[in-house]
Amino acid sequence: MDRHSDRMGGFRTIKVLMVEDNEDDVFLLNAQLSARGLETYSERVDSAQELARALEEREWDLVISDHAMPGFDSASALEVLRRSGRDIPFIIYSGKISDHMAFSAMRNGVADYVQKGNIARLVPVIERELRGVETRRAVQTADARIHALAFFDTLSALPNQTLLRAQIDDWLDTARRSTEARHATLMVVDIDRFLRINTSFGYDAGNVVLREVVSRLIERAGQGAMIARLSGDRFCVFAPSCTTRDDARLFAHRLLEAFASPVIKDGLELFLTASLGVAMTPEDGSEAQSLIMNAEAAMSSAKRAGGNGLSFYAHEMSASSAEKLVLETHLRHSVQRGELFLNYQPILNGVTGRTSGVEALLRWRHPQRGIIPPDRFIPLADESGLIVEIGAWVMREACLQGRKWHEQGMQDLSMSVNVSAVQFAQPRLLETVRTTLEDTGFPAEKLVLEITESVLMKDAETTIGMLKALKNMGVRISMDDFGTGYSSLSYLKRFPIDIVKIDKSFVRDINDDEDDAAIIRVIISLARSLRLTTVAEGVETPEQLGFLRREQCDRFQGYFFSRPVEADLLSKRIMDGTLLI
Repeated sequence: MDRHSDRMGGFRTIKVLMVEDNEDDVFLLNAQLSARGLETYSERVDSAQELARALEEREWDLVISDHAMPGFDSASALEVLRRSGRDIPFIIYSGKISDHMAFSAMRNGVADYVQKGNIARLVPVIERELRGVETRRAVQTADARIHALAFFDTLSALPNQTLLRAQIDDWLDTARRSTEARHATLMVVDIDRFLRINTSFGYDAGNVVLREVVSRLIERAGQGAMIARLSGDRFCVFAPSCTTRDDARLFAHRLLEAFASPVIKDGLELFLTASLGVAMTPEDGSEAQSLIMNAEAAMSSAKRAGGNGLSFYAHEMSASSAEKLVLETHLRHSVQRGELFLNYQPILNGVTGRTSGVEALLRWRHPQRGIIPPDRFIPLADESGLIVEIGAWVMREACLQGRKWHEQGMQDLSMSVNVSAVQFAQPRLLETVRTTLEDTGFPAEKLVLEITESVLMKDAETTIGMLKALKNMGVRISMDDFGTGYSSLSYLKRFPIDIVKIDKSFVRDINDDEDDAAIIRVIISLARSLRLTTVAEGVETPEQLGFLRREQCDRFQGYFFSRPVEADLLSKRIMDGTLLI
């Protein structure tokens, strides 16, 4: 039998709270458990008051309760445990009780019922419940870690841009419902020439500086202001109390005072300045994204003026908006002009070592500007609604290529296509998928639609209905970038999905960051229990691959195997056997 290792060496002692009126029974049970390899520390209680006190004073692994005692019973004991809020397995160990009573107890939350004297059954029940607690706590820890990574900056512990936007938009929604005019100020603060610190003294020194700047900004912003780290050396401050330009100017100068005294690092004085941009609602934006964008434009204006100062947003600062409009116009004609094309990245099977699928990735070759990065034009396509037309084209092209590969003898190859939030919200998505499969002749069971978890969480019930309709067609659903959005591990059970793609941000440091390694273990374990396939994204090193294979991840994708390439090159590599684990 497995024994629970203690971190200090030897064996772990299981802390058992005995709800029992007979001391001899407690002594006998401890002796029997010890003889079976389970060392225990126990305390006996026989009243509600004593039980509540014991639960408050000490952490317990188990509660083992007699069923009927003078003036007290297992149902009352269970209620005391429930009121304490503790997640502790509750086992009834008693003389014979009726099946009806046993079933009723387990419906009310009792982990199990074991008849006294049946130690052979009690021991595996205890071990099962201890494993269950460990699993639940591991899931909770992983959920907390995922939430922290999704909403908070790891270096500064400040909210990140995702959380800040949500908080600002909530405030703005409340303001719009108010009968009074509501004004507020948003500021973007960027440290001038911060790169010099990293390049001259190293990233450790840079991190020391950033933490000190954060501390100073928090002190000067005071209560009521929301502070977030946007990126690198750039911070955002939302100040609902600043309702006028004069208020905003005074507040901005107070923030800039954070840079008045030098930061000391290893006896060295580092003198800093900052550029600050100001945008005010409602005149400079009525939602978080536009406010941040306009404050950044104002900050850039302050930086162009030499830095160490502030600038209020003005509409002429939005020259970049004109550039976006030009790019959007070109994008509208890109499909007809044949400027869009697809690259494909292989997904390898952890058992066979062969390519089991590919992900279709959109690219744009502009006739004058060359290759435009996806992170520049895909958000633009989303904002403009063009992604619906472009997404339909991508799905058709990918399925045509998939059918071609099947005709070449690669019938097992699946095709993964990304579906954006805008596409998913369109009622005609179902028709687009149906007609694409019919027109291309690509098997539905080989089409995988990749949807980010943030999309899934927007309207859970509507989303579930859409996913079920898609699955009824035969296609499979993949949750992309898992761990970076809003969901909890427990949500995996709610949605009719087939595949979980572990985000590359967790894979990147798995050999150095125990938290990331633990999260991946929990995700893989839970996915396996739910019969979901796991795909690890961003695999770039043999060490990462080795860890993931040991943890029995199902599929792998990343630069270690191949960058996204054109279809002909990928075909050649698959056919000649060079693309293997």
